[in-house]
Amino acid sequence: MTYLLTVHCTSKRGIVAAISSFLAEQGCNITDASQFDDVETDSFFARISFSPETGADLETLRKGFDPIAQDFGMEWGIHDSADRMKVLIMVSNFGHCLNDLLYRWRIGALPIEIVGVVSNHMTYQKVVVNHDLPFHHIKVTKNNKPEAEAQLLQVVEDSGAELVVLARYMQILSDSLCQKMSGRIINIHHSFLPSFKGANPYKQAFEHGVKLIGATSHYVTAELDEGPIIEQDTIRVTHAQSPEDYVSLGRDVESQVLARAVHAHIHRRAFLNGDKTVVFPASPGTYASEKMG
Repeated sequence: MTYLLTVHCTSKRGIVAAISSFLAEQGCNITDASQFDDVETDSFFARISFSPETGADLETLRKGFDPIAQDFGMEWGIHDSADRMKVLIMVSNFGHCLNDLLYRWRIGALPIEIVGVVSNHMTYQKVVVNHDLPFHHIKVTKNNKPEAEAQLLQVVEDSGAELVVLARYMQILSDSLCQKMSGRIINIHHSFLPSFKGANPYKQAFEHGVKLIGATSHYVTAELDEGPIIEQDTIRVTHAQSPEDYVSLGRDVESQVLARAVHAHIHRRAFLNGDKTVVFPASPGTYASEKMG
């Protein structure tokens, strides 16, 4: 049995000592620890895996740690590493990221509980249903966006979704929804922004002789495509490749980057830090990020 402690607070002397002393007093053995002190934001972040060797349960640990958390003004949590985060996926008409996530989920590379898939089209209904997952068709038009978003929030509430993944979902979410679910929605897009906006960005990139294709996965905020970045990657292209090659390679990069971002979030390795993130490396015993691609 392994538990996970996550901490975010203002940087102060004695935080690590207080945490380690508490865990030792509770008969817990630390198996992995990552920490970061950001001098620019005066913030401290930590992610600590530990084993309760004397059988201490979650509620006892949470109750015992609360006074320490109060003293340091911590945002914190203690979680059972075996618990699978409930994830809701959203998709439109491009299915490469959806299919990639479903495959990784099916083989155990992404240890999550997918509670459903939402789409504004019927394109991937059969794919989703064939995975024995709930499919929710929420049509979005210029005239029904508030009603459609209300339906979406109802699905989130009913399913108990802890994370929403926009797997190439091509509708803009409202500012109020982004704020309500801050740090709980992850998006993926190509990294040609702001140079190549609108339709056919890969064709635009080809026409401008771009030599690097990339993708960015980030937390969603009210600022479109400008949320705190979790994961990025690139791949080289040459003059000999076609626009279709650009699209194919771009889809591969997008799928891998999104999967790695989701992997970081569900293992509680990603922390919001203002307009940025702190992302700790994969811990021993998790499906390491270099195996994700």
